[in-house]
Amino acid sequence: MKPTDLALAIVTAVLWGLNFVVIKLGLGNYPPLLFTALRFACAAGLVLFLPRPRVPWGRILLLGAVMFAAQFSCLFLGMAHGMPPGLASVTAQTQAFLTVLFAAAVLGERPTRQQISGTLVAFGGLGLIASTVGGDVTWAGLLFTLGAAISWASGNVLLKRTGAVEMLPLVGWMALVPPVPLTLLSLAVDGRERVFGALLHPTWIGVGAVLFNGIFATAVGFGIWTHLLRRYPAATVAPFSLLVPTVGMASSAWAFGERFSPTRLAGALLIVVGLAIVVFRRQSRSALEVPTPAGE
Repeated sequence: MKPTDLALAIVTAVLWGLNFVVIKLGLGNYPPLLFTALRFACAAGLVLFLPRPRVPWGRILLLGAVMFAAQFSCLFLGMAHGMPPGLASVTAQTQAFLTVLFAAAVLGERPTRQQISGTLVAFGGLGLIASTVGGDVTWAGLLFTLGAAISWASGNVLLKRTGAVEMLPLVGWMALVPPVPLTLLSLAVDGRERVFGALLHPTWIGVGAVLFNGIFATAVGFGIWTHLLRRYPAATVAPFSLLVPTVGMASSAWAFGERFSPTRLAGALLIVVGLAIVVFRRQSRSALEVPTPAGE
């Protein structure tokens, strides 16, 4: 990999890891569902520059609903209900292992021994994290975050069934799906006073969080990632996804003083190790299919 592309891969992983801290800041200014809607309203600006991908409208709507609306609503709700940013960045990575299971069930893909081993290691880590629920981590926060991972994994399977398609244009057009329904849902759940109060009295932190999520985490991040995947084998690009939870944990510890008990840290490390086992496939294999870390 060229030095400039290596730098781009690292920058992208850092952006996605830092975004968990930015999400936490944004949730202090917007209700979770409205924040999700605003993120994708911002990202939808891509459609002004990119043609609609050759994908049926029904599939775009389904992908947008599952991968964007459902995934990020659950993630934002989880973080709003007691899931710390660093732990969220790790727990969300269980999507990689759920994707293996869903692909086996839906697509008939037989998981390798290495994938099974990585999945078992990771779910052992998830069990350790679940055992620490209480205090700064709630069951609601954990379950919502797992819901985000389930939505992400389901979207990965849907993407695979969609076939070859340019990802960046697809991301832009998928981003059109969440804003309106999630804004209406936020009005119903959070009330007009809270929603309109957040919209009519914006703060610099809130606006910055929306712009970071919509522009840097979505448009720029996906733009760089798809550029790298076009230039290099997936096996070369995918390992950089390991930096996302690492940066998420470190940045949350620095920004919010998030601390990891020995049990929680062991669980987080097991998830990262499990992800590494799945990512670093045997060299004899010519390709590696690892879901794009879109959950950031």
